[in-house]
Amino acid sequence: MSKPLIIVESPTKVKTIQKYLGGKYNVASTVGHIKDLPQKELGIDVENGFVPNYVTIPGKQKVIKALKEAAGDTQDIYLAPDPDREGEAIAWHAADVLQKKGRNFHRVLFHELTKSGVNEALSRPESLNENRYKAQQTRRVLDRLVGYQISPILWKKVKYGLSAGRVQSVAVRIICERERAIQAFEPEEYWSITAHLKAGNPPAFEARLAKYKGKKFSIPDEQTAMQTRDQLADSEFTVDKITRKTVRRRPYPPFTTSKLQQDAIRKLRFSAKKTMTVAQQLYEGVDLGGETVGLITYMRTDSTRISAEAANEAKDLILQRHGKDYALEKPRFFANKNRTQDAHEAIRPTSVYNSPEKVKPYLSKDQFALYQLIWQRFVASQMAEALIDQKNIAIAAGDYLLTASGSTVKFPGFLALYQSADDTAEAESKKREGQLPEMSEKEQLALVQLEPKQHFTAPPPRYSEAALVKELEENGIGRPSTYATILSTIRDKGYVELIKGFFHPTELGFIITDLLVENFPDILNVDFTAQLENDLDKVESDEQEALDLLRRFYELFEQRVIAAAEKMLSVKGVGLPTGLKCPECGREARIKVGKNGPFLACEGYPDCTWSRNYIRNEKGVIEPVEPSEQAAEGETCEKCGRSMVVKQGRYGEFLACSGYPECKHTKSINAGAPAKSTGVPCPREGCSGELMERKSRRGKVFYGCSRYPDCNFALWDKPVAKKCPECGASYMVEKETKKEGRIIKCAQKECGHKEPAA
Repeated sequence: MSKPLIIVESPTKVKTIQKYLGGKYNVASTVGHIKDLPQKELGIDVENGFVPNYVTIPGKQKVIKALKEAAGDTQDIYLAPDPDREGEAIAWHAADVLQKKGRNFHRVLFHELTKSGVNEALSRPESLNENRYKAQQTRRVLDRLVGYQISPILWKKVKYGLSAGRVQSVAVRIICERERAIQAFEPEEYWSITAHLKAGNPPAFEARLAKYKGKKFSIPDEQTAMQTRDQLADSEFTVDKITRKTVRRRPYPPFTTSKLQQDAIRKLRFSAKKTMTVAQQLYEGVDLGGETVGLITYMRTDSTRISAEAANEAKDLILQRHGKDYALEKPRFFANKNRTQDAHEAIRPTSVYNSPEKVKPYLSKDQFALYQLIWQRFVASQMAEALIDQKNIAIAAGDYLLTASGSTVKFPGFLALYQSADDTAEAESKKREGQLPEMSEKEQLALVQLEPKQHFTAPPPRYSEAALVKELEENGIGRPSTYATILSTIRDKGYVELIKGFFHPTELGFIITDLLVENFPDILNVDFTAQLENDLDKVESDEQEALDLLRRFYELFEQRVIAAAEKMLSVKGVGLPTGLKCPECGREARIKVGKNGPFLACEGYPDCTWSRNYIRNEKGVIEPVEPSEQAAEGETCEKCGRSMVVKQGRYGEFLACSGYPECKHTKSINAGAPAKSTGVPCPREGCSGELMERKSRRGKVFYGCSRYPDCNFALWDKPVAKKCPECGASYMVEKETKKEGRIIKCAQKECGHKEPAA
């Protein structure tokens, strides 16, 4: 009889687990999901209880065959995909394809990939968790209903290929609303007055004007500022009151997924996606000189719970390294907000004795940076509180009151090891404020200088990746495992751009958001989306029936879909109103969407053919962009022999005869440009083209189908005419990485196969 089989999700875990178990088990991987809803149809029986029709994912037939061969005639299969909802779904689908009379399936949860962690999980197998699977399946059904029933309406009304998502569309709405708040913002002038003062003891210090006759005081303009300055200049400055107190600061809990992403974005300049990729590597195992060790616990969690063993290990290390003043008498534990996810611990090192300096030689630069962040945050969570001495000085000057404040670290405690991005920013601010001298109440102070300064109120800031993750978390939008995907998807779809670290909605993002908010106000509502997330948690905890949730959702959603199909404004046809007049005929210029994105066109088309690209100014006002003409060097008109010029049209730049309107000859700006064949057939089903190397307008190389514009399939990575040996995908792609050099990897995202380039 075959050995018991352990099935994991990622192929990189296979060798790690085999080393730990010494040949007692066979180990195989599903390479991600093996089943999903069909790609080209809804795949949900709405009329009969929303039953999903799961099919084998294209390319996964070989994986399933390999799993069956690995199982052989074994009686016991241990299903060990990741310990979350997605992993539970993979476990259920693996059990489904390997079902056999007399065979037993056990669910094991590897919260950490260490020898002890693996053996402990295997010694305490569980049953498959039906409620967790139902929660994942319900989420998948909800997402499919929204995506597959709204997206076709957008194709018809706006542009083919657009998509809507239950969570991603809410994230885009949040970004659009912030941008409109910025556009609508009107700055207001105000002034501050800073007094530079000297006491009997050095150093000199600064105090800011705060009150007039005991009330808060604001200075609206320069005239008031100068009058106030003159009155202060004639006043005596006296220390009115000194307040001292010592503040205790508790350390932060160990990382949850969202907090890890926020700190890594701000301190390490990682993206949310990169953070999760590197964390996955640390979780799945790193070769530490011949022994593969999972360095951190599972990295998708919103729990701050830690085991007593881990806390005590940290306490021992702190005693050794920092002494008893920094150690706790008993472990510190943190309360959880979300009880349904408490099966996981917080993100922590699997052993604090794998210190960053010890493992650094075996890690890449990115792996080390993230591991150090996780290790320091966890160890700091078990250290003594910091003690901060704060001193506030109230200074009287006639009817005015000024204030100065300062703080010093009396005892650093956990701050000796870890400071968040906010701590670092606060420390820099305190440095700029300077130190306060020793003073006594009623002491007379010498005025050195009065400094009036003009300010303007600032608009709300745009969202950075860290700020958007925080916003999503605080509003209950999505869950820890989805944040990185959300941020990637909204950029990939072209609804937002990340410019200098901040999200800006594109014009397409505005258009789609406005249409969806008008026609699907519930789906785009933050509170509604957050409540759905809570309901999914209740499905997992068996407090909510999945079918009741789906019926309640679909009853309203179906009505919205029917109404939108009929009433949603057609941007293709009618266009969005702008209030602008067509300069040629006086009718309204409207926003339409073409192949190259939004543009302005006269509502009188085809009688009036006026059209322009447009931009929005800083207030969001639409401004048409007049086309510029420049000579196309070396290009002459094939019809009349005149020179050709470069013009800007609704689909981008093109060449046109300078003799227009007598000669109306035009041609593509890339006409005649060489396109180099890659030898890879276009992978789009039903297409007979092949992928060709081309250049974009900005000169960047990409690979597009030779049948364009009939087929618009394109890649940035160079395709390679080789089948993936892991999943059978028809082609692979070539990439260059700093760590691995030039490699060839599978084009299918869910398959992690890669190999050195020849």
